[in-house]
Amino acid sequence: MLTTTNNSTTTSRTLTSKQLPKATPWVVAIASIIVAIIISFIAFGGFNIPVVAVLAGLINVVAVFAISASYEGRRKATDRVATTVVTSSFILACVPLISLLWMTISKGGAAISFDLLSRTMLGMKGVLDQQYVAGEATIAGGFYHAIVGTVLITAMACIISIPIGVLTAIYLVEYAEKNRLGKAITFLVDVMTGIPSIVAGLFAFALFSTIAGFIMPDAAGIAKTGFTAAVALSVLMIPIVVRNTEEILRLVPMDLREASYALGVPKWKTIVKIVLPTSVSGILSGITIAIARVIGETAPIMVTAGFAKALNWNLFSGWMSTLPTFIYDSQLRPVSPGDAALASSERAWAAALVLVALVMLLNLLARVIAKVLAPKAGR
Repeated sequence: MLTTTNNSTTTSRTLTSKQLPKATPWVVAIASIIVAIIISFIAFGGFNIPVVAVLAGLINVVAVFAISASYEGRRKATDRVATTVVTSSFILACVPLISLLWMTISKGGAAISFDLLSRTMLGMKGVLDQQYVAGEATIAGGFYHAIVGTVLITAMACIISIPIGVLTAIYLVEYAEKNRLGKAITFLVDVMTGIPSIVAGLFAFALFSTIAGFIMPDAAGIAKTGFTAAVALSVLMIPIVVRNTEEILRLVPMDLREASYALGVPKWKTIVKIVLPTSVSGILSGITIAIARVIGETAPIMVTAGFAKALNWNLFSGWMSTLPTFIYDSQLRPVSPGDAALASSERAWAAALVLVALVMLLNLLARVIAKVLAPKAGR
C-alpha cells in the first residue's frame, strides 16, 4: 500500500514539476514590449506603434518558445506559442474597438448637453455657430428629432422583421424537411444576407414610389417617409433574424420534441410550449444583433427618409432624420463653414455617443429579457 502511494506521488510530481510559473507569459510579454520600444528608438529614432507592435509580437513568440522548450519540453512550448498567438490576436482585435469607444466617449462626452438632447435643428443659422466658436454663446440646435426618428424607424422595422424572421426560421427547422420550398427559402435568405444596404434602400423607395404613382401621380417625393425607411431596414434585418433563429432552434435537443410528441401534444403546441421557451435566450440575442446591424445604417435612410431638421412623429408622412443621417449631414454639410464647422462636428460626436449608448442599452435589455424568459432549471 505504501509503495503504491509513493509511486502515485512520484508520478504526480513528474507530471507537474516541469512547469513555468503562471506569471511567466506576462513577464515575457512586458519584456518583449520594452525591448521592442528600445529597438524602435535605436533603429527609427522614435516611438513607432506599428513597428513596436510587430517587433514585440515576434520577440514574444520566440522568447516564449525558447524558454518553455528549454524548461518544459518542445510539446508544451508549442502549446504555449499557440496560446500566445490566440491571446495576441484577441488583444489586437480589441484595440480598434477600445480606441473607437474611447474617441467617441471623449469627444462626444465633452460635447453632449441637455440642450443637444432636447432641441432640433429647425431654424438653425450659421451665425449661431459662429457665436459659439467665438465663445459668445452656448451651442445651439440639437438632435432630439434624430433620436425620435431612430427609435420610431427601428421599432417599425422590428415589428415587420421579427415575426417574419422567426416564423420563417420555425418553418425551415420544424416543417421544411429539406423540401424544395425550404431549399429555395434558404437560398434566398443567403442571397439577402449579402445585399448592400443602399440596394435595400433603393428597393423600398422604388416600391413605394410605384405605389404612390398610382395613387397620386403628381406628388413628387411622397414615397420618402419613415415607414419606407423601416421597410428598407427590414430587408436587411429579416435574413439575420432568420439565420440566427434557425441556428438556435437546431440546438434544441430532439429528445424534448419526441417526449412531447409521445405525450400526444400537437406539433404546434410543442413548438410554442417547448421549443421556443427553450431557445428564447438565443433568439433574443440574434434579434439584438439584427437591430444593432440596422440601427446605424445611413445609406438606406438617406434614400428612403431623406434629411429633416424638424421633429416628425408620423412614420407615414414627411421626411425623417435618424442619428446616422444626422451625423453624416453634420459632417458633410456643416451649418456654418470654416472654423465655425467645429460646432457641427461637436453635435455629430454627441449624436454618435448617443447612438452607441442606444446599442449598448439594447444589448443589456436583451440580456435581461433573455434571463427572465429563460426556462428555469428543475430540482
